[in-house]
Amino acid sequence: MAEHYSSFEYKGTRWFLQRITAVFLIGVLAFHFMLLHFVNHAAEVTFLGTQARMQQVGYFGTMVAFLVTATFHGVNGVYNALINQGLTGTRKTTVKWVLVVASGVLIAQGIRTALYMAGIIA
Repeated sequence: MAEHYSSFEYKGTRWFLQRITAVFLIGVLAFHFMLLHFVNHAAEVTFLGTQARMQQVGYFGTMVAFLVTATFHGVNGVYNALINQGLTGTRKTTVKWVLVVASGVLIAQGIRTALYMAGIIA
């Protein structure tokens, strides 16, 4: 039998957050599909409609939470996959900080776009 190795410490913080974010993402994706594929059909989705939805506090908050959660979930998964492949030492530290900075830029740009779409900034 092959040995199983995971960089996630079983029931550790990163392990727990990976599972919690996965559950949240499943729920938000279900909401997305229901709203944008069944309530409003794809042909009916417009830029103005998106701006109107983003002006609703609940929708805005959900989309920002989705942005932050999806970024964390994806980056955490990639980082741990790289560790599982044997990434160690200086390369591990470098990759970690590149991913942290890239995540920060992605989240900042996403929030900036959300604020613009909501009409909060011009």
